[in-house]
Amino acid sequence: MKPFTEKVIAIIMEIPEGRVMTYGQIARVAGSPRAARQVVRVLHSMSRKYHLPWHRVINSKGEIAIQDEESAMEQQLSLESEGVVVINKVVDLTTYQHRIERK
Repeated sequence: MKPFTEKVIAIIMEIPEGRVMTYGQIARVAGSPRAARQVVRVLHSMSRKYHLPWHRVINSKGEIAIQDEESAMEQQLSLESEGVVVINKVVDLTTYQHRIERK
């Protein structure tokens, strides 16, 4: 596994319940600020294997970015079950964004 992928997995695992991070934010903390799409790839391919809290990752606008309606609803319900308020598929980043320093 590549070091960037390992860092992304570790960062996602650290997102606490009731908080969110953005794809770009995770890429930045992992040391590759322009690799938001790679974060998406890691989530898509490794969430099951590593039991990642994938639902805590959203886009830079605070939106649930999943196109599939069923999966988007699953993400919203998972966030709401942790106390995150989601309105029209949008999370208020000023309230719920988890911030960590660079590794």
